[in-house]
Amino acid sequence: MIYRDFQGKKLSALGMGTMRLPLLNEEQSNIDVEAVRKMVSFAFSKGINYFDTAWGYHGGASETVMGEVLSEYPRNSYFLATKFPGFEKKLLDKVDEVFEKQLEKCKTDYFDFYLFHNVNEVTINSYLNPEYKIAEYLKEQKKNGRIRHLGFSTHGTLGTVKRFLDAYGDIVEFCQVQFNYLDYSLQDAKAKMELFKERNIPVLVMEPIRGGALAKLDESLLSELKALRPEANAVEWAFRFVQSFPQVAVTLSGMSNFEQLEENIKIFEEDKPLNKEETDAILSVADKLTAKTSLPCTACRYCLSHCPKGIDIPAIIELYNDHVFSGGGWLAPMRIKMMDEDKRPAACIACRGCESVCPQNILISEMMADFTEKLSKKQQ
Repeated sequence: MIYRDFQGKKLSALGMGTMRLPLLNEEQSNIDVEAVRKMVSFAFSKGINYFDTAWGYHGGASETVMGEVLSEYPRNSYFLATKFPGFEKKLLDKVDEVFEKQLEKCKTDYFDFYLFHNVNEVTINSYLNPEYKIAEYLKEQKKNGRIRHLGFSTHGTLGTVKRFLDAYGDIVEFCQVQFNYLDYSLQDAKAKMELFKERNIPVLVMEPIRGGALAKLDESLLSELKALRPEANAVEWAFRFVQSFPQVAVTLSGMSNFEQLEENIKIFEEDKPLNKEETDAILSVADKLTAKTSLPCTACRYCLSHCPKGIDIPAIIELYNDHVFSGGGWLAPMRIKMMDEDKRPAACIACRGCESVCPQNILISEMMADFTEKLSKKQQ
């Protein structure tokens, strides 16, 4: 197992995420505890020492199951991470109750890593609101030794991440972010990584395989990569891309069965980051993956001066591309909901003024109508 240094601690470069644990049936809260026990035992035997859970995973059952299984090992033999669910409004003023319950569920006296969970355009105002005293309470727990390291996870925009760091940059020690070769451009993860590097913030990576979407590639795309690394499959390429960024301390993988765990551990037995040629190749694959569904907006912003409604068209197209490629999801609807009503896709009057100056000849008005329809169906 490869290890990374974090403030003098040796963290396994591969961490076990617990959002997609094996189930006894399709009920998310009915976790197969014996299967998890077997996976954790194997993970320990192969050097994994970082385990990540959260209040909301598996309907609240993840923390309980991981507490049960991990309590069978010496507490100083692993690092445990969980998070405060600031996206649940009913819990915003109950940070103390939530934290105490998490300690109980996880059968521990402290958390090695504790996070503000999912800082985004919806949650950030709550996290920054002094009325809830979330940061104040967590700082106190860190002072008392019940939190060893405090950080945050995010799926938010670059602007939201900057705003959070401007407010709490003096107390956060790390960030957990969605990062993979597809989202390097699709969700502007490149810019976020550059920001973390600039501010000297270690990164924990989530969704390195994008929920399994990058585990398989069309043979035509994979053959391009095999010309450079014949022995590597699609999963290995995705992980090696993440390994190429020195500020990444831990790469989390939500492994849902023993076979995935075995495969991933084998990859992390060696540190084999991509060189420039290989990095260019995998990013070219990302471009080809999105080319069939993505609109070729270059964010030149010519369109903005020709929109009588003042809609941020490039931002809308970026969300549209992600939403279409992902086949839906919560990210785009959440960000659209945070926009003023007269700045949403539905506000487009199809005047086509923007289209008259678009160098890429994008049918923007048709995109706006399609996006509106997709978002409407999502709400039904």
